[in-house]
Amino acid sequence: MNRVHTFAFRLLIASFILCSCFVAGTLAQTTSPSPAPMKTPESKPANQNGANPFAPESAPPLPTGMKGSDAGDPRAKLSPGMYNAGEVAMGMKHVMLLKKPDAFQLGSDDADNPKVQKTLGQLGIGNASMMPKPLQLVFAQLAFANSDLAFQGNHLFMGNFYGVSIYDISNPAKTNLLTSMQCPGGQGDVSVYKNLLFMSVEMPNGRLDCSPQGFAPAAGQENKPAAQKERFRGVRIFDISDIRNPKQVGAVQTCRGSHTHTLVVDPKDKNNAYIYVSGTSFVRQSAELAGCSDEAPDKNPNTALFRIDVIKVPLAAPQNARIVSSPRVFMDPRTGALNGLNNGGTHENNQLTRPSDTDQCHDITVYSAIGLAAGACSGNGILLDIKDPVNPKRVDAVNDPNYAYWHSASFSNDGKKVVFTDEWGGGLGARCRANDPNVWGANAVFRLTDNKLSFASYYKLPSAQGDSENCVAHNGSLIPVPGRDIKVQAWYQGGISLMDFTDAAHPVEIAYFDRGPIDPKMLVLGGSWSAYWYNGHIYSSEIARGLDIFELTPTRFLTQNEIDAAKTVRVAELNVQNQEKIGWSRQLVVAKAYIDQLERSQALSSERIAALRQAIQRAESSQLNRRELKNLKSLAPSLEKNTALTKSGADAVRLQALTEILRRPAL
Repeated sequence: MNRVHTFAFRLLIASFILCSCFVAGTLAQTTSPSPAPMKTPESKPANQNGANPFAPESAPPLPTGMKGSDAGDPRAKLSPGMYNAGEVAMGMKHVMLLKKPDAFQLGSDDADNPKVQKTLGQLGIGNASMMPKPLQLVFAQLAFANSDLAFQGNHLFMGNFYGVSIYDISNPAKTNLLTSMQCPGGQGDVSVYKNLLFMSVEMPNGRLDCSPQGFAPAAGQENKPAAQKERFRGVRIFDISDIRNPKQVGAVQTCRGSHTHTLVVDPKDKNNAYIYVSGTSFVRQSAELAGCSDEAPDKNPNTALFRIDVIKVPLAAPQNARIVSSPRVFMDPRTGALNGLNNGGTHENNQLTRPSDTDQCHDITVYSAIGLAAGACSGNGILLDIKDPVNPKRVDAVNDPNYAYWHSASFSNDGKKVVFTDEWGGGLGARCRANDPNVWGANAVFRLTDNKLSFASYYKLPSAQGDSENCVAHNGSLIPVPGRDIKVQAWYQGGISLMDFTDAAHPVEIAYFDRGPIDPKMLVLGGSWSAYWYNGHIYSSEIARGLDIFELTPTRFLTQNEIDAAKTVRVAELNVQNQEKIGWSRQLVVAKAYIDQLERSQALSSERIAALRQAIQRAESSQLNRRELKNLKSLAPSLEKNTALTKSGADAVRLQALTEILRRPAL
C-alpha cells in the first residue's frame, strides 16, 4: 500500500492502531502521541501494488531457547467459516450463539458496496481510494466490532464500536435482545451501577448527540482533525431506568478520550460513584477542549500525557459528573519527573528495544476490599493504593522485556496474586502460531506480598493457531470455584481458555473452546474480546459474530461438585474491572467441592475421603437432622489436625474451610 498522508486516514490509524486494542505490531509498543504511518499487523510496510496487506504471513523462527505453542492440539487445524467454522471444546458446552443485531452489522463483504464507503466516510476517511479494497473492508468492519461486557440482574450489556446492545439473560439458553442503542465512537466499553450505564468513547467520530454521521474530513490536517464543538471523546452516562430506552444524561469530555474506564465504588461514599479513565489515543487540540496539551512534561507540566483522569459522578445528579483529579501515577517520587516509568525495553523483531516512557494505562482493575488497584499501563504493570479513590497512589511497578503491551489485570480472590496480560500485536495480529514464543502475548502471574509484586510464571494459550487468526491474551474474569484460583479468558480467535493459577508457579489449562478462522486467506478481526463468568454461565463477546454463551462440564480437572459450588455464588452486578471479593456459603455442595480437591491432591487418604462423603450424603438425605449434624461436627477435630500437618498452603486453606462447614453446615 502507498503511504497515506491524509489526516483522516492517519487519524483512523491513531484510533484503531496506535492507541487501541487493535494496536498492530510495533505500533502497540509506542508511546508517541502523534499518529504514525500505517503498517500491517506484521509490522512491515504494506505492498505498493495494492495487494492485500492482511494476507497471512508465517511467523519467523523461534528465538533461541524459546518454545512455541502445540501444533498438534485439536484446536490447531479447525475448518474456517463465519457461522459454520469447525468447533472443539473440552470441559465446556456451547449453549448458544446470538448473531449481532442488524444495526451492528456492516452487511456486506464486498469492498465495492456503497455501505463500505459510507462507513469509511463516517469514520472521517474522505478519500479511501489510496487504500487497497481489502483494507477498506477491514476498517469498515471494525466500525461495528463488539467489545466489552457488563451485567446487572438479568441483563447483559454488550459494548460495540457502534453503540450498546442490552440482552435479557434470565434464561441463558433463551437469551434475547431487548434493545440496541446506536451511538458510534469506539470502543464502547461499558459498566453499570444502579440506574446508570457508563460508556467509553475514544474515536473522533463520536458526537455529543450519538448521531452516526461523524465529521467530514478537512484537508490540510495531517495529525489531528479540525476542532469540532460537537465532537465527544470521554465517558457517556446513560439512565437505564427504562431498560429498553436508555437516555443519555451526562457526558464528560477528556483530552485523550476514554479507551477503557473502571467503575470505582467507595464504601465510605454512598452518594457518588467514581470512574477511572484510561485514555490511550492522541490528545485533542485545546481549541476543541480547553487545557489539553500533548507536549512533553519538561515543556508543559500540565500535559495530558502521563496521567489518568478521575470522574466523580453524583448518583442523584449524574449530569453534574466532572473530572475531580488527574493523578500522575507515573511520576518519579524522588525527582518529581512525570515520565518516571518506562518499559525497560521490549521484544521487537526478536531483538530487545531501547526503553521507552510509559504515558498511559490501558486498563485498571480496582479491588476495593483490599484497597488496591492493578494498572496494566502499556509499558508497566503498576500497583495503586486506592483507599482514597480520588487520589490513587502508586506503591509498586514492574516491567518485563517479554511484554510488548501491558493490557489488563486480575487479582486472585485472596489478593495474594495478580495476573497481567500482554496484548502483543494489539489484537490484530496472529500471535499464537507455533513459532510465536509462549512467553510473548501471554499472561504473567505475580505474587503480591506487602504491596510488592514478584514474578512467578507465564501462561499462554497452549494450542497453536493459524496465520490468519488474530490471537493474543485478552479479557477474562475469575470463576468462583472455592479452594482454587481459576480464570476464564478470551484469546480473540484463539477462543476461550480456563487457567488454574492456584499454584502461581505452575498455571495450567483446565478447559477450552475454539472455532476455526473466519477466513483462511485473510486476517479478519474476530474472536472472543471478553469471556466472563456471571451467575453460573460464561458469556463471550464475539467481535464479529455476536454473543456466545457457555456452561462448564465436568472433567478430571474440574468436578461437577466444583461447578455446582461455583454456581452458588450469585451477584447482583458485575463490572469485571471493579473486582469484588467472593464469599461462599456453608452449603454442603461447597464442602463436597473441597473434598474433591483434597482427593485430587491426595491430601487425605481414600478412606478418609470416603467417610466424609458418606457422612455428607447421610446429612443431606436427613435434611440435616440433629444426629447427622452431630456426626458431621465430630469429623471436624481430626481435619483440623490434618490442616496443621499438610505441606500445601492451598490444601491447608481447603481443610480449614471444610472444617468450618462441617461444624455449621447449611442446606
